[in-house]
Amino acid sequence: MGAGVSSIMGPDGEVSYGDSGLGDMPESCVAAVLLYLDAPEICSVARLNRTFRGAASADFVWETKLPTNYEYLMGLIESGEEGEGEKRGWLSKKEIYAMLCRPHPFDGGGRKEFWLEKSKGGLCMAISSRAMVITGIDDRRYWNYIPTEESRFHSVAYLQQIWWFEVVGEIDFLFQAGSYSLYFRLHLGKPSKRLGRRIWSAENVHGWDIKPVRFHLSTLDGQQATSLYHLEEPGNWILYHIGDFTVPSESMEPVKLKFSMTQIDCTHTKGGLCVDSLLVYPKGHRPDKDTVVSL
Repeated sequence: MGAGVSSIMGPDGEVSYGDSGLGDMPESCVAAVLLYLDAPEICSVARLNRTFRGAASADFVWETKLPTNYEYLMGLIESGEEGEGEKRGWLSKKEIYAMLCRPHPFDGGGRKEFWLEKSKGGLCMAISSRAMVITGIDDRRYWNYIPTEESRFHSVAYLQQIWWFEVVGEIDFLFQAGSYSLYFRLHLGKPSKRLGRRIWSAENVHGWDIKPVRFHLSTLDGQQATSLYHLEEPGNWILYHIGDFTVPSESMEPVKLKFSMTQIDCTHTKGGLCVDSLLVYPKGHRPDKDTVVSL
C-alpha cells in the first residue's frame, strides 16, 4: 500500500503519473498558465513546488498584472519617499506589484492616498476631508475636526449645525483606462470609544430627512453624474455612490475631475454629520466593510 502511494508522488511531494510529476513541467509552460490567474491565485500555486515557485516570480507574468500607468505611480512614490528611486532599479515586477498594493500618499501632506486592489490590480484612491473645500470649516460654531481611529486619515470633519451645506474637491490624476466609481464616506452621529467599546452620539443629528443631499461629479471632457440621497442609518459609516466616470483606452492625459456634496436649502438647518473622505474604486469593486448606498 505504502509503495503504491509513494510510486505516484514526485520527489517534491507533488502528484506524479509514472515517472513524471508537476515538478517536471517546464517553468516557461507553467508561467504561461499563470498569466490567466489573478495575483492571489499566483501566490497560492507558488507553494506547490520549486517549478511553480520559480514561474510565479517571473517578471513577464507580473508585468501583465501591473496597471499600464505603473511607471507614473512609482514616480509618485519616489517623489514622496527619499531613497525609493534607488530601490526601484533592482525591484522585480512582483515586488513592484506588492509595493503598489500598499497605500501611498501622493500630495505631500498625507491627505490623499492611492493603492492597488490586490486581486485585479485596479487603482483605488482616498481623499481626506482635509483636502476638500468645506463651506464654514474655519468657524467652530459649525465645523471642527475630530480624531478617530475609524478613518484611514485619523480625523474627520464633524458638522455641528449649518444652513448652507457644501463640500467640494477635485482630482488631477493619470488613471489607467477603465471605469471608476466615486463615493463619499459619511457617518451620522459622532463616533467615539468608552472603556474600549465603540459608541456614538446622536446629538446634533437633524435635518437630513427633510431634503435630499445632492452629489455631483464632472470631468473636463464632459462626463457628469448626479445622485440625490436622504442621509440615513445613524451610527454607521455609509458609502454614498456619486457616480461613475470612464477613462478611454487611448487616453494618455491626467483626468481632471470635480466632485461635490451640497444641501443648500436654507429653510432648515442640518447637523451631526461626519465627513471622512472621498473614495475612488474600479467600477464593480465592492468594499468589504462599509455599507454602500447607490441608485
